[in-house]
Amino acid sequence: MIIFDDVWFSYGDREVLKGVSFTAEFDEQIAVLGESGEGKTTILKLILGLITPDKGKIIIDGIDITKLTEEELIPVRRKFSIVFQEGALFDSLPVKENVAFFMRELLKLPDEEVYRRVRELLKRVGVEDAEELMPEELSGGMHRRVAIARALAVGKTKMFLYDEPTAGLDPINSERIIQLIKDLADRENIGFMIITHMVYVAWQLCNRFIFLKDGYILFDGNREELIKTQIPVVKDFIKELFFKV
Repeated sequence: MIIFDDVWFSYGDREVLKGVSFTAEFDEQIAVLGESGEGKTTILKLILGLITPDKGKIIIDGIDITKLTEEELIPVRRKFSIVFQEGALFDSLPVKENVAFFMRELLKLPDEEVYRRVRELLKRVGVEDAEELMPEELSGGMHRRVAIARALAVGKTKMFLYDEPTAGLDPINSERIIQLIKDLADRENIGFMIITHMVYVAWQLCNRFIFLKDGYILFDGNREELIKTQIPVVKDFIKELFFKV
């Protein structure tokens, strides 16, 4: 379980989160919605302990992570498979070495076992023919798939975390990534939290929606509640659904 308890966070003088509180189970399928700069990615970074709140508690699996050291945060971070928007592949390494990197560093597996797992993961995400390519040779969709494979490389986790997984992709590759997220969640039998400003992507994937605005959670509810909301800014944000659903 993830618990945010009255969490405040600022970048310098700019308050991004103002007393944010919510609880999430690991098996939920949650979208965190909002416009750019509203603190969506900040939520993920706080969950992982990459940044520390100014005030409040963040509890992961019963542990308040806000006071943990970097070493103590390692087992917390291993509870999640994480894909940030930019993919964060190592430019100097081919695909297979990108996927192998954390397996080798964290799991200390022999090379033969590492590469067997790499081939399996690349096949699962549909880029098995790309293992010798460099990141610069990948299309946007392939880059995102390799990033997902690398996120899976450290083994079984409790939840997937995706930061704008379809951002910058054409409609065909967006649909492929959406289907991959669905398939992985079903196959691994775990939930996910997706950060996105694209409400239609969220609608295809999720059954719970958290909407951030001006540092506050303005909405937290299911599909029916989202469609029926009378909160003006949320109604305006989701209006594209009425043309696509």
